[in-house]
Amino acid sequence: MRIAIYLYGLSGGGATRRTLALARGFREQGLEVDLVLIDAEGPLANSLPKGIRLRVLALPRAKFLFRTRRRKLMGAVPSLIRYLQSEQPDMLLSAANHAHLSALWAAKLTQGKVPVVLRVSNHLTESHRRSRENIRLRIARWCYGWADAAIGVSEGISQDLRAHVKSLQGKVVTVHNPTFEPQIETLAKVPVPADFAWVFHQEGPVVLGAGRLTPQKDFATLIKAFARLRQRLPAVLVILGAGKQRRLLEQLSVQLGIAEDVIFPGFMHNPYAWMARADLFVLSSAWEGSPGVLIEAMACGCPVVSTRCPSGPEEILANGRYGTLVPVGDEEALTAAMLSTLSSPPAVELLKQRAREYSLPAAVEGYLRVFSQFEK
Repeated sequence: MRIAIYLYGLSGGGATRRTLALARGFREQGLEVDLVLIDAEGPLANSLPKGIRLRVLALPRAKFLFRTRRRKLMGAVPSLIRYLQSEQPDMLLSAANHAHLSALWAAKLTQGKVPVVLRVSNHLTESHRRSRENIRLRIARWCYGWADAAIGVSEGISQDLRAHVKSLQGKVVTVHNPTFEPQIETLAKVPVPADFAWVFHQEGPVVLGAGRLTPQKDFATLIKAFARLRQRLPAVLVILGAGKQRRLLEQLSVQLGIAEDVIFPGFMHNPYAWMARADLFVLSSAWEGSPGVLIEAMACGCPVVSTRCPSGPEEILANGRYGTLVPVGDEEALTAAMLSTLSSPPAVELLKQRAREYSLPAAVEGYLRVFSQFEK
């Protein structure tokens, strides 16, 4: 069976990491895999699994019209159509929410000759809930119904799809992300970059956050909660990741008088080295799909606190068994949870055992069950 996996590019985000892990898992099971991209550059460009074929889609000549990711995805539809017609893969797996509309349009315009499976990695309605996104939500609800199947990476996402995309009823299954890999425990032993080694020699605990610096991750609430915590004890907050909100978050740290205690190292290829040495990992997101960073932090033995955002954290943490859950945007509750967990962290082995449940073999098995219905 030949699978075409489609997404925009090779950023260092969680969806891309999970996609590359799945591609490797599919190859290990004997499937032929094409990785179909618009942009082959990025932090993970050197992390492509062996044995996959890379296909880069061409954009129209008037490239000045296609400067944003969203426009590039739609501009690449003709090229994706040509790929589907000439290569004729057995199935197209659209691997991230941003790619779904262009994948579905391309398949529609090839008269459905190639089945499309959506890997829905973010909460559909919550991620489009902002006022100007309503039209996109309506379009998504309409177009998602063209898919032949959908895989939600958490049960919350699957329930949302079943509720709001009626034509997907009976076509949605939940398969957890392939987040845990044995190499995490190896990479966790690697030292952090020498320029930042001093962070772990300061007085007080190190609190860690990680993710794209965007409104979705709501690092502003984490910084405000940390400022409250900082009034109680000395501590350092490290936020790994890059994004458009970095300057705003730095300014917020200055306004709160904690700039010297809030560190922004940028994107890190090996976040596990930081997770293994931090005293606490905090997920402050307003919405998610199935946040792999929580699982990765637990795999490194790091205690976690998370918002009870839709969707994923409640499932991963088993409604609080493996880490405290707090309301979205509640800085006071987040501060209290941080203090409580720092004073009484859970057993390291308990966290690691939970993380191992989110393995690559388990995920690949779930995907192959979906793919089997499209075997020729």
